[in-house]
Amino acid sequence: MYCLASLAAVVGLLYPCIDSHLGEPHKFKREWASVMRCIAVFVGINHASAKLDFANNVQLSLTLAALSLGLWWTFDRSRSGLGLGITIAFVATLITQFLVYNGVYQYTSPDFLYIRSWLPCIFFSGGVTVGNIGRQLAMVIIVY
Repeated sequence: MYCLASLAAVVGLLYPCIDSHLGEPHKFKREWASVMRCIAVFVGINHASAKLDFANNVQLSLTLAALSLGLWWTFDRSRSGLGLGITIAFVATLITQFLVYNGVYQYTSPDFLYIRSWLPCIFFSGGVTVGNIGRQLAMVIIVY
C-alpha cells in the first residue's frame, strides 16, 4: 500500500519536473476546481470500467481509450502530459503483467496476454490525474 502511494507521489512530482526541464510550463486550467473535476472524471472512468456492460472487451477498451484521451485533452493538453501518461500506462501494465505471470495476482477472465485489455487506459487516466495534482501542488509551493 505504501509502495503505491509512494509511486503516485513520484509520478505527481515528475510532471512539474519534466515541464520545467522541457521549458514548457503548464498553463492550461491551473486552478484547484479543474483538478477536482479531473479527479471526478477519473473516478467516473474507473467506475465505468467496472460497472458498464459492453458486448465485448474491444468495445470497452475503445470506449475507455476515448474517455482517457478526452480526460487528457480536457485537463492537460501538454505534450509532456501525453508522453508521461503513455509511459506510465506502458510501464504499469508491464509491471502488472509481470505480477500476473508470476502468480502474484490473477484475473478471473484475462483477455490479452494475461491481463485485461482496458487496464492501460485506467493507468493512463490515473497518471494524468496524479500529474495534474502534482502540477497544482508545485504551483502552490512556488507561490509561497
